[in-house]
Amino acid sequence: MHFDKILEKITSGKKALALLIDPDKHSTETLIHLVNIANTTPQPDVILVGGSIVFNGIEETIATLKEHTSIPIFIFPGNAFQVAKNADGILLLSLISGRNPEFLIGNHVLSAPLIKKHKLEIIPTGYMLINSGTDTSVLYMSNTSPIPYRKNDIAIATALAGEQLGLKMIYLEAGSGAEKPVSNEMISAVKENLKIPIIVGGGIKTKSQLEQVLNAGADIVVIGTAAENTPEIIREFSQTVAEF
Repeated sequence: MHFDKILEKITSGKKALALLIDPDKHSTETLIHLVNIANTTPQPDVILVGGSIVFNGIEETIATLKEHTSIPIFIFPGNAFQVAKNADGILLLSLISGRNPEFLIGNHVLSAPLIKKHKLEIIPTGYMLINSGTDTSVLYMSNTSPIPYRKNDIAIATALAGEQLGLKMIYLEAGSGAEKPVSNEMISAVKENLKIPIIVGGGIKTKSQLEQVLNAGADIVVIGTAAENTPEIIREFSQTVAEF
């Protein structure tokens, strides 16, 4: 199983990098350019494909990626329609920071038959939206309130609840295009209280921010907007994570 290798890497004390690709942000040409950069050693450990709203097909995007890379590709679903048979797996996100039943279980019920049919590798993941100082797409689309930026106690309790429910990972998300990443203090506080890996994404634009997030305790770091704006940053981030 693809993700087992990433978890083994984390268990050994190393870190991992995920490249998030929104199908609507790329043409075929820019997508191939991006993945060709990602193929440079060291590589991102996984490519995530998805977005809050997707007009371009996820299957088509994954097919293009599959033609040009051997990096595992997992769906990062924004809703129940974002399921594709040609993916290696799916981060099955449950928005545990909110109270909207559609994103806690409703969408999962709708997509469950397809996920089973396509025999996707499933990683049950607790998704926690953290206030980043700006209104993000996921905030609007999920119709939920994010956890306040400084409320580490709420973040800890929410993450613990996700772990106790049997989720395999916790994702701390500032949101696409966030003004700032999740605070280092919150990352450290959550990490200290969990046994399962944590993913951190949103607002990570520089090597310095990446290093801070890694030092704070993130096991997997996700980059999306930064790579869209400056694809070459993938090489720098991959090298930083590999050397950490």
